[in-house]
Amino acid sequence: MTATPSAVPPHDAVPPHQQVPAVDPRRPTPLYGPELDGDTLPALYEELRRVHGPVAPVMLAPGLDAWLVLGHSELLRLTREEHHFSHDPRRWRLMQEGKVPADSPILPMVGYRPAVLFADGREHRRMRQPVSLALTGVDGHQLRRTVEAAAEQLIAGFADRGEADLVLDYARKLPMRVITGLLGLDETTGQDLVRAISGLSRADASSADSGKRMDEILYALIAEKRRRPGTDITSVLLRHPANLSDPEVQANLVSILVAGNQTVLNWIATTLRIILCDPSFQSSLTGGRLSVDDALDLVLWRFPPTQNFPARYATGDLRFGGQDIRTGDMLILGLAGANADPSILPDDGVPVVGNRSHLAFGAGPHACPAQDPARLITRTAVDTIRHRLPDLKLAVPESELSWINSPWSRGLRALPVRFTAPQPHLARQAGALR
Repeated sequence: MTATPSAVPPHDAVPPHQQVPAVDPRRPTPLYGPELDGDTLPALYEELRRVHGPVAPVMLAPGLDAWLVLGHSELLRLTREEHHFSHDPRRWRLMQEGKVPADSPILPMVGYRPAVLFADGREHRRMRQPVSLALTGVDGHQLRRTVEAAAEQLIAGFADRGEADLVLDYARKLPMRVITGLLGLDETTGQDLVRAISGLSRADASSADSGKRMDEILYALIAEKRRRPGTDITSVLLRHPANLSDPEVQANLVSILVAGNQTVLNWIATTLRIILCDPSFQSSLTGGRLSVDDALDLVLWRFPPTQNFPARYATGDLRFGGQDIRTGDMLILGLAGANADPSILPDDGVPVVGNRSHLAFGAGPHACPAQDPARLITRTAVDTIRHRLPDLKLAVPESELSWINSPWSRGLRALPVRFTAPQPHLARQAGALR
């Protein structure tokens, strides 16, 4: 295996104008606020690890405390021991005590739904079977062709300008077109749905309205597919022998959409950022010494698209990661922090290319079942734009790139680039697709 290029540092540097919030050992540290983004959070995780160890007390919103699991081995235990750590948010002590406001910005992400993400044991296995079947049943060859066609159309839309924002014009639009199509939605409704999903990940005052709009769209889709079933994912869920109810199908579609769209968006944009900003990595790709998959894995190690994932709930009092956990406490999967755990990295702190023991997709029986389609979509998206626009250059200094503010998702706000005209056949091919 080949080590990652030296131009990629072992730890994220915090820009001089940003200060890592202080960690008070006596009280939970907020994971929200305008000063916390993709630049400051990695350093905050390390400070939390230094002060508290592998499990740190945090605050997800005012008055809503939780534990952030930063240790690699501790996170593995969290994902594997269902008898100690339940997925069911109805066990959340703060919710049982009436301390979670109905309009809490985190509720759309952590509130109970009858979905595979929130079930344990037999009920989890019952729902996971149709979800896994629907996802693994996606034809990889057809999916790649669909992604290539959508990518070509998007590139054709900005190719004549010689400049673009690869987040707004490409990464944000591509997975939406593909995933909503796989679910059986038309493009216009799919765009509306993705706007709602983006509102969820912001964890702000608009999140509740975003959740309501998402529910409306998906229930209408389910009703349509019951009348006119097809080969799409929604239809597969509806006709599976597990006999999922409409609320169960809707809740599992939410899980697929939220995990799939935002994760793939961030994965595409961050991979392109590394290729554009690291000359040694770019030359290694061009020379064939590294592959696009190597770049994808580097992102999953260093900049996991989902940095924190909700949630597990303690089924009893226990000592865990050096902390006294109470029954009903919420524990957050600190995917980014666990990937940076010094105990599992080489001495120089740099992950080894080809090593996929990262936790970007979770672990245990609830590990993401959509890993292969997500990788195929991301790889195809990155490959297509690299081949069509081979002279892509970052249009601003790398120091001006910024991240969205979210306790869950790590995504770039923008990725402005410049380039010359694409290969001549592009316009003809895109025109034929319209």
